[in-house]
Amino acid sequence: MATYECNSCGMSVNASCGKCDIPLVNGVLDLEDGTQVQISECPNGHGKIKSPLCCGADMTCSV
Repeated sequence: MATYECNSCGMSVNASCGKCDIPLVNGVLDLEDGTQVQISECPNGHGKIKSPLCCGADMTCSV
């Protein structure tokens, strides 16, 4: 399971899919302008979300 942690305060969070209860996996979404956005997605294809924020910044992911 991917664990997201705040580099500023140390808070951490785990996330799972609300439909199948499978842990979300870390991923990257490539935008048309060439930038990348960190995401969390269901490995069973139920969708994806932008990765969590804390202290005004994206939380980093470790697996």
